[in-house]
Amino acid sequence: MDQKIEGNKGALAAIVAINEQLKTLGRPFKSSELVTGKKGQVKGLGKSATQVILKRHDIDRVLAEEGGRTSRGTMDNMLVYLETLNKLESNGVVVDLERCEQYWIEKIIEYFESKPFVLKMDPSWSVRTAVAKLVEQAKARQREATGAQFMGTMMQHLVGAKLELVMGPGEVDHHCANTNDQRADRHGDFDLGDVAIHVSTAPTEALIRKCGQNLSKGIRPVIITTERGVGTADGLLENQSIADRVDVIDFEQFIATNVFEHGRFTTDGRKNAFAKIVDRYNVIVGIVETDPGLRIAVDAD
Repeated sequence: MDQKIEGNKGALAAIVAINEQLKTLGRPFKSSELVTGKKGQVKGLGKSATQVILKRHDIDRVLAEEGGRTSRGTMDNMLVYLETLNKLESNGVVVDLERCEQYWIEKIIEYFESKPFVLKMDPSWSVRTAVAKLVEQAKARQREATGAQFMGTMMQHLVGAKLELVMGPGEVDHHCANTNDQRADRHGDFDLGDVAIHVSTAPTEALIRKCGQNLSKGIRPVIITTERGVGTADGLLENQSIADRVDVIDFEQFIATNVFEHGRFTTDGRKNAFAKIVDRYNVIVGIVETDPGLRIAVDAD
């Protein structure tokens, strides 16, 4: 049964709503209590029914606009689900519908995480806005998956993609975003010439200490961070009296500048430049990361 539902947003939306309805029904579960009068559809399904359940688990993303109401196979999935639960009960297993809900929620999270981020290249947006909206997707996914660092991972590998396009193939070493850069042969997320580049969503005192260590070794540190992070980094660097020795660059501007330069300041050029960065990014995450959901798809319409 799982194979029919996993990876199918309509089926997932329907099954979690069906499970919710079962909480109010007696046992054994009867399919007659879940179908419409004409017995053509499963009742109680729809976007709002599914989203209410997802909201309980701090998931704000819309799973399916129709909530599985019009999905093919919903009736069959409901019948198989009830048969499975009733069989468990008849074998002495007490079915805990709250645990069943948690199981399906985990499958929904897996579904969301398996989908690529989408770079929308709306000609009415500034390049920086397009970058910001892309990063916001990673930030939103991160809120739904406790402990995951989608935003930082995306930023690191977009920076890496841009650097590789500037420096040339094979000139930039890429590492998994969770790899510690404290090894003796690494000074930052990227080491190029006498420069150590640190990519951070939220600069900390620990990062500033790394910058101080870079300086003591004759390495020039550069921090690439969010717009808010720029102010934080500047303040922390001032506290350590090294603000005049460390460059702090806004991430969105870092990417946007490259897009303008390599796009030769034309609409088509910007699209092509952005697409090249994304293509290289996808190659990089395919090599150094294990989550296919980190990929970025380009929507040029």
